[in-house]
Amino acid sequence: MKNDRKAEIKVGITSIISLVLLLWILAWAKNFQFISTDKEIDIAFENVSGLQLDDDVSVRGMRKGFVKDIKLDNTNILVKISIDESVNLSADTQFWLTSVDLMGVKKIEIIPGTSPEPLDLNVVQRGLFQADISTMMGTIGSVKDDLFTIVNDVRISLSALNEYLTDEKMMHDLKSSLNNLNNVTAKLDRIISENSANINRITENTAAISEETKIFFDENKESLKSSAANLNKILVKSDSLITKFNFLATQTVEGNNNLGKILYDDSLMMNITESLQALNKLSKLVLLQLQTDGFKVDANIW
Repeated sequence: MKNDRKAEIKVGITSIISLVLLLWILAWAKNFQFISTDKEIDIAFENVSGLQLDDDVSVRGMRKGFVKDIKLDNTNILVKISIDESVNLSADTQFWLTSVDLMGVKKIEIIPGTSPEPLDLNVVQRGLFQADISTMMGTIGSVKDDLFTIVNDVRISLSALNEYLTDEKMMHDLKSSLNNLNNVTAKLDRIISENSANINRITENTAAISEETKIFFDENKESLKSSAANLNKILVKSDSLITKFNFLATQTVEGNNNLGKILYDDSLMMNITESLQALNKLSKLVLLQLQTDGFKVDANIW
């Protein structure tokens, strides 16, 4: 009876130890902790592309956590991750959703930043998506019709280009043009080579003239300023003189001065005309008297 009791105790202890080991293995496999001190971070992704619960979360390639929860928001998918409390993250940390292998297994890769400010765990972080092969194939499948159109257009373009390049006349003209261009280039090179000395001399003379001009302006700066000031005074006086001439012309045309009255007074011009006519008649009479009997002068001198 005593031996049976010992056997039962051994079986009970073995069962308890086995159960504890089983629970420990299950907790390790499911990332379950009875007393959790890990950090929890909420990340918003536009597309999780097959990410599942308990998928790995790594920091620079080292596993430091797991995906704890995934739920659909209005426009994003919110992923809650749990990472080891020893991981220190800065405010410019990046969260990338990447593929582990070609089978499409996903993980979240954390790239710590360099900012001195710590990451605010109460703020939803923006996740970045790194497209994998399956995503790229899906994208290619969505644009396959466009790809077929592009390939067809390329085929037509290549066919037209082939016909263009196999045209003998076009190729002859192209070769002639290239030959002429080569000849022109050779002649231009020869001209430059033959006149390199002259070109250098012209360049040196231009530089010398520029230097002399600069020296001239530096030495005669004050004289040039004085000349410019005098020229400005002359222009001002000329403007004043022109203004006075314009005023005189206006007064003359309007008849407000003596010259204007002489030129534009009709009665005065008529009197002058009549006087000239009378003088003309008198001159003719005097000339006639001189040519005949002369003048008869009856004068009492004494």
